[in-house]
Amino acid sequence: MAKPLATSAILVFVLLSTDTLAQSQTPFSPSAESPAIEPTVTPKTPVNVAPAANDRDISRRLEGILKSTGWFEAPQVSVRDGVVSLDGTTNTQEHKNWAGDLAEKTQDVVAVVNRLKVQTDVGATFKKANAEFRGLYQQVVQSWPLIVLSICIIAIAWLLAKLVALLARHFLSRRVTSPLLLTVMARAFSVPVFLVGVYFILQVAGLTRLALTVLGGTGLIGIIIGFAFRDIAENFLASLLLSIRNPFRSGDLVEVAGHAGIVQNLNTRTTILLTLNGSHVQIPNAIVYKNTIENFSSNPTRRATFTIGIGYESSAAQAQKLVSQVLHEHPAVLDAPEPLVLVEELGAATVNIRITYWFDSATHAPEKITSALLRQTKNILNEGGIVLPDPAREVVFPRSVPVTFPKSSIEGGVRSHSDSIMHGEALRGDDARNATEGEGDLSSETKDIREQSEKIARETNVNLLKN
Repeated sequence: MAKPLATSAILVFVLLSTDTLAQSQTPFSPSAESPAIEPTVTPKTPVNVAPAANDRDISRRLEGILKSTGWFEAPQVSVRDGVVSLDGTTNTQEHKNWAGDLAEKTQDVVAVVNRLKVQTDVGATFKKANAEFRGLYQQVVQSWPLIVLSICIIAIAWLLAKLVALLARHFLSRRVTSPLLLTVMARAFSVPVFLVGVYFILQVAGLTRLALTVLGGTGLIGIIIGFAFRDIAENFLASLLLSIRNPFRSGDLVEVAGHAGIVQNLNTRTTILLTLNGSHVQIPNAIVYKNTIENFSSNPTRRATFTIGIGYESSAAQAQKLVSQVLHEHPAVLDAPEPLVLVEELGAATVNIRITYWFDSATHAPEKITSALLRQTKNILNEGGIVLPDPAREVVFPRSVPVTFPKSSIEGGVRSHSDSIMHGEALRGDDARNATEGEGDLSSETKDIREQSEKIARETNVNLLKN
């Protein structure tokens, strides 16, 4: 009920201010007693004293009027050759100006010298404030039925708006899957109901123009707020579009704007990622929406590639056969799609072979699988007699260098080996294992990070993503 009470209080304040302005515009009639709220109206017509009034008559007439108002203390009026001089004290600047205007409009007055002093003592200030509060209190007492009616109408309008929002959510929940879009559409139905209640209150109060301004200026206010808070509005609209499109879900491993991590939360301003390093990264939704989103969890089957280089004197076909043995017998490599071992290019010192394989990223970590395959590939190629040379280097000797070749090198060039080497014979020791102690069990750390993310306290903002 806080919002209806605050709105009704503002409306009552506007109503009372309008009544005060209307009362201050009533004609002035001097009296011996000072009213609670003193009028400060300037006379509209000249004061007629007598035909060809002399200075004494003008002075007596003006001084009598000033004393009859009760606004001035010891007022003195002196007139010489039609020039009026006003002396004395008064409580407000309005009264001083009123006396000057009165003298100017008096018959046969040529000029006015206004020497009235305005009292600035604390007592007069409190007296004026007391009079203002008493006048405001009287207006509140007179307007209490309208105040009660305004509060009741605001409360009813608020309850009706909540009911409309609940009904809209009930009927739209089956068709709209986005939580944020569902909230926006429910408010789009409920806000007009509340505005109708405000309009009715302003109509009852007689503020028809203000009511039309409130309803007609809503769109203009929205435009002004949109320009003033452009970034906030942009992030809000981006969050709305992301919740509709659902490019990722909570717990997905994604890479956005150079940041890779587990999606933890999507609120109306940012997308929160828990990186593989354990850090929280908040990315504005506008940046997320505009950038390329790479979702690694949408399809768990992923492809990985690495390249090796063999010597020109080695058989490329034999190397392909040996590496294919490693790929087909490793438990983390999928049979479909089929792993490939392709000659990629003829380098300066090596024949480069590119190895491509597929694995389940939900179960295995790509770095660990690559480490295990590189280790087993190196071992089987060494056992199979495939040379893995260093990159080409050019060394210039200023003088000749004697070189002696061993007999085995002269006879065969490379050591002989059989056309077929059994995988079990080639892989010996730790190099034969599918996973070493350093590689663990080849399992993906994404699962562990996701479990850590669930233990961390979520943000206070509502998560707009599906779990």
